Amino acid sequence: MIRCPCGSGEPYESCCARYHRGEAEPPTALTLMRARYTAFARGDERFLAATWHPSTRPSGPLIDPSLSWTALHVTGQAGGGLLEDTGTVAFTARYLRAGVPGRLTENSRFVRQDGRWSYLGPA
Repeated sequence: MIRCPCGSGEPYESCCARYHRGEAEPPTALTLMRARYTAFARGDERFLAATWHPSTRPSGPLIDPSLSWTALHVTGQAGGGLLEDTGTVAFTARYLRAGVPGRLTENSRFVRQDGRWSYLGPA
């Protein structure tokens, strides 16, 4: 069994895989953030592009192949629930680049339009 990189402790197949395959929509901002982290860890640029709000999505590559994502720690959230249309999720993601550890800390903004959550960018 392969554990999901998002840190849920669940198998990938019963966690973020259903979102990556388009079988379900992440119901909350936190769920989308975890699925996006997993997409970075697994190299799923298609999912990242589909869940990045068009107003802020970069035009170039979304994945840096020199990074190997190793851990995700959610540190907070505001809004982003089942009945909300905006929210933020704070996290620290750890990675390796050429064997050297690093981390990315961000408070990400999310918006829901037409029933789908999208990543807007850092708050």
